[in-house]
Amino acid sequence: MNETPTIPVLLLTPRQTAKALNISERSLATYTKKDIFAGIVVRVGHLVRYDADGLRRWIQDHAAEFKVIPKPRKKSAKSPEWVLTTYQ
Repeated sequence: MNETPTIPVLLLTPRQTAKALNISERSLATYTKKDIFAGIVVRVGHLVRYDADGLRRWIQDHAAEFKVIPKPRKKSAKSPEWVLTTYQ
């Protein structure tokens, strides 16, 4: 048996990062330009990558800024939809 060791993912692509945060790639690009993720963004030439551990720390450090609130219901809605908003 020849087992290949698993290499942990250290840097995420913008697509992987946006998917992990459940936001669009466009929103991620906007937040990156506004330096929301300062210290997490790694530029390798023209490529942009995101430090996976740094992103986890950022989420833990900023969790208190986010609050889940119900989205206004439409009369035909059977169950509430939830949105994640940030207060600044």
